Amino acid sequence: MKKKEELGNLSQLSREELVKRCREMSEELMRLRFRKSSGQLDKAHLLRSVRRNLARGLTMLQKRFPRSARSEQVAK
Repeated sequence: MKKKEELGNLSQLSREELVKRCREMSEELMRLRFRKSSGQLDKAHLLRSVRRNLARGLTMLQKRFPRSARSEQVAK
């Protein structure tokens, strides 16, 4: 997914949906790291894109909901 499309999708989400999306991306990143360490990851570029999308989501959460973002703990 392109950067502008991802930002557009994230900006339209509610707080709960944004937190859920960040948790999903965090879990996906963890699964990709496990696959990389076991040598089963063929598309290493996915690590970078998921990590950056997670950062975009967390940034969007912090910008739109500054106080509530700190109280929500997104599993890393």
